[in-house]
Amino acid sequence: MSDPTRTSQSTRHATGPAGAAARTPAAAVAPAVRRPLAGAFRLLLAAVALTGLLLEALATPAPARLAASFTAQAALATALVSVCTAHRAWTGRRPVTPRLTGALLTYVSLMALLHHLPTGAPAPFALPEAAAPTTAQAISHLLLFTLTPLATAADWLLLTSPRGFRLPFAWQWPAYPLLYLGFTLPLPAPAGTAPSRALAPTLTIAVASCLLPLAALAIDQVRPTPRLRKNRISPTGISPLK
Repeated sequence: MSDPTRTSQSTRHATGPAGAAARTPAAAVAPAVRRPLAGAFRLLLAAVALTGLLLEALATPAPARLAASFTAQAALATALVSVCTAHRAWTGRRPVTPRLTGALLTYVSLMALLHHLPTGAPAPFALPEAAAPTTAQAISHLLLFTLTPLATAADWLLLTSPRGFRLPFAWQWPAYPLLYLGFTLPLPAPAGTAPSRALAPTLTIAVASCLLPLAALAIDQVRPTPRLRKNRISPTGISPLK
């Protein structure tokens, strides 16, 4: 099978405009496929994550601790990457690499899992707790731990092509959560916390950080291909090329 990016011997030495056109790969002149609906959805995802962070920053008594928490960092990274992917969808540019989007998917899934588990997350992974939980903080938790992970999963399942994840990603994605866990383990535990109660969430994070990428990789290999809009020349259409 011929490679569309390579040129034949007869066109390799051609000169003039015709020769330049013959040596240009087809991918370089392919029309841009703009996806405004996907861009709008990803902008909404970024707005949800940023709104949750803003409400949490207004309600938390420790803004510095909020900035250092794994949850806030994962949500902020998701918002920034969502803005980038929205821009690429609007302009028809190539999508962001699955290595990055898959990492963010596992990180927001991890923060949602730790929030909803009964064991609770260690202090560096959890958001700072206010003395008296407010309505703003309740809305923030809903946006960060429920809507943001669900929207990120929907973006992955409905708006991206399958089989983009690779097996090496399964050991690359857990690197940041495990390194973050290793740096925060020496920090003092909250007063009155038994060592056994502090060990259970730590083991949960380590196991979840390794299993979530494997689960995402397995789902990505078997999920159906979403109906993405593509430009093509219809065999029955009327165009100057007919």
